[in-house]
Amino acid sequence: MSTKKVEIGVIGGTGLYDMPEITDITTVDIDTPFGKPSSSIRIGTLRGKRVAFLARHGVGHVYSPSTVPYRANIYALKQLGVRFIISVNAAGSLREDYAPGHIIVPDQLLDYTTHRARSFFETGLVAHLSVAEPFSPEMRELLIEAVKEAGGTVHEKGTFLVEEGPRFATKAESHLFRSWGCDLIGMTSCPETFLALEAEIAYATMAHITDYDVWHETEEPVTVEMVIKTMKRNLDVAQKAIALAVEKLDTTATYPCHTILDQAIQTSRDKISPEMREKLRAIVGRALGLD
Repeated sequence: MSTKKVEIGVIGGTGLYDMPEITDITTVDIDTPFGKPSSSIRIGTLRGKRVAFLARHGVGHVYSPSTVPYRANIYALKQLGVRFIISVNAAGSLREDYAPGHIIVPDQLLDYTTHRARSFFETGLVAHLSVAEPFSPEMRELLIEAVKEAGGTVHEKGTFLVEEGPRFATKAESHLFRSWGCDLIGMTSCPETFLALEAEIAYATMAHITDYDVWHETEEPVTVEMVIKTMKRNLDVAQKAIALAVEKLDTTATYPCHTILDQAIQTSRDKISPEMREKLRAIVGRALGLD
């Protein structure tokens, strides 16, 4: 494996890295203080840059949205040196004009999950981050332009509601989420987005609309078959957009999120145990001067 630092990560389905132009491919297995990530991490060269690809649900889709090891996934990518993450999600639309086949680059999140570890920071090391803008504005702009250039229909903003899953929403829930002003619904962007921010990684997602959830009276209710069919149809656009985004991304750039922990860590430095410093070294090493 090349010793060159891998600064770009892609999280999504296993099909995303089946691109002929990816070369110099290697696979690494990483352990973290939060267990093993969903799968081995596949590293390859794309448009002249090293990129780490991680299958969110594991190879063969073995993890449900509630059991994905989100902390291990982000920690493992951080250990590799990743500073930028491109995420790909399937999503249901909660509005008429966000149609199946369209791609949304959301700007807001509503976390409706209940059973997931949401943070790296626990007893012994406390940090409070501002997540008013949960996605990196710089990465969002990059993805929007990449999807346009790839020929996809893209919507440049949206509020993404993340439900617990693995079941889909009831009609009552779907109508409630619409009344809240949410634009799309999925199951995996939380806590992934917030963990990436805690790890000082610039993160944005391409949400692929696969269905109209269950609120739409003239459309069939969402099914797994419907989701898979639309995602396969969108795979070509997703791959092209990822390649374009990787090509255009300036890996030397420093965004505000890359130093977000400077003002966020609240625990007195003399109260942070050596064990905790070591456990979270990949996350807080820069902010605590451990690197």
